[in-house]
Amino acid sequence: MSGAQGFEILVDGRPVPVEPGQTLGAALHAAGIRTWRTTRFGGRPRGLFCGIGVCFDCLITVNGTANLRACLTEAHPGDEVTTS
Repeated sequence: MSGAQGFEILVDGRPVPVEPGQTLGAALHAAGIRTWRTTRFGGRPRGLFCGIGVCFDCLITVNGTANLRACLTEAHPGDEVTTS
C-alpha cells in the first residue's frame, strides 16, 4: 500500500470522495452517482457506458472545460465538476 491520501472533489456543489489515480467516472460511480446528464432528445439519463473512451455518454464539465469524458479524465484535488 502506497499510503496515498484520498481527497474530495465538488460535483454540482457537493463533495465526492476520490482515491488517488481514480478517474472522475470511477469516483462518481463509487459515490453512487450513476447518471449525470441526459440526452438532447428524449431526456434519457446517461453516465458511464463503455468506460474506455469509445462513446460519449459520460461527458462532464471540469473546472469550466466542457465535454470531457469522465471515464478518461483523472480526478485531481479541488476539481469542480458540473453535470448540467
